[in-house]
Amino acid sequence: MVDGQDPADQPSFFRKPAPGGSPAPRRPIAPPPATPPPPASPLPPGPPENLPAPPSGPAPAPGSGPPRRPVFHGTGGTLFGIHVVNVLLTIVTLGVYYFWAKTRTRKYLVAQTEFLGDRFAYHGTPKELLLGMLKALLVFGLPLFALSLVEDVLDVPRAVKVAASLASAGLFFLFYPVALVGSRRYRLSRISWRGIRFSFRGRTLELIMLILHGTILTALTLGLYYPFFVVRRQGFLVSHSCFGSDQFDFTGRGRGLFGPLLLAAVLTLPTLGLCWIWYVARKRRYFWDHTRFGDARFSCTVSGRALAGLWIVNALLLVVTLGLAWPWVRVRSIRFAFRNLALIGPVDLARIHQDAQHVSTIGEGLSGFFDSGFDFA
Repeated sequence: MVDGQDPADQPSFFRKPAPGGSPAPRRPIAPPPATPPPPASPLPPGPPENLPAPPSGPAPAPGSGPPRRPVFHGTGGTLFGIHVVNVLLTIVTLGVYYFWAKTRTRKYLVAQTEFLGDRFAYHGTPKELLLGMLKALLVFGLPLFALSLVEDVLDVPRAVKVAASLASAGLFFLFYPVALVGSRRYRLSRISWRGIRFSFRGRTLELIMLILHGTILTALTLGLYYPFFVVRRQGFLVSHSCFGSDQFDFTGRGRGLFGPLLLAAVLTLPTLGLCWIWYVARKRRYFWDHTRFGDARFSCTVSGRALAGLWIVNALLLVVTLGLAWPWVRVRSIRFAFRNLALIGPVDLARIHQDAQHVSTIGEGLSGFFDSGFDFA
């Protein structure tokens, strides 16, 4: 081959010569395919500063997002079955089964409640309730019985009867705060979520002084101090409640309910007392809206009209069924409460650890006399 000569012009053993000896027509030559560039070698791992920068702006706080609401999965039919068995066994055992019945009902209600995909659990036992009732009878029942004998049966001087009457009044005054603190401490300590228990750290003496102070000022002000008193009592109960190692917080002030109370008092006669349903709803919203847990806060949307509708339907169900609809009334009330309650804001659950406490059951036994204190929903 001659350098620079097109290969198509050169003679070839495999190419048929063109007729007449003329040279074959020249065909266009396609350019050679482009050679793909070699693949880029991967970058060696570099320090974190070589990675792409994260998007600008503050990172979303853990747990933030839409409001989170508790969900109740229980049904009136299932609770009715539990209730029927409880009533029959309580009658057959002459009341002894009452403590087992109460525990069984609580376990069902608590276990059917879910929050953030996990359900609550109840760890109380019937034996604890029975022992609590016996202790309460020894601590308060026997002294009250002895004082009543001194007042009404024994022939003693009048001064002794007066002293016995004052001592009975003092015991009755102590009865409520001791039962309230004791029952709340016991019931919260028996409820857990994700393996972590609730607790109550308030002192009975602090609540006794709070109630004494509030009762005296409410009487001296003809009831005007009452909203300040109930807000302080709610603050005591909430701010001493804990979930694991973290405490709840309450930021309410009495003046927030002072105006609604005055308005309800003024409208009592024109509304035939129905305005107090509005006041109860307003108080419920105020209490929840000023309750916080860490950086999150609770929000309640219950209205007076919705609460009145709930109460009216519940009352009709109980009257028409002669009380047999109690399980459905209970379920309706719990679902209503949860539907109007939400937790808003970030919650750092990773930093919460177990901080359980040993509690006495005397307060729980006292609360059984008039069902005082904290109860689920």
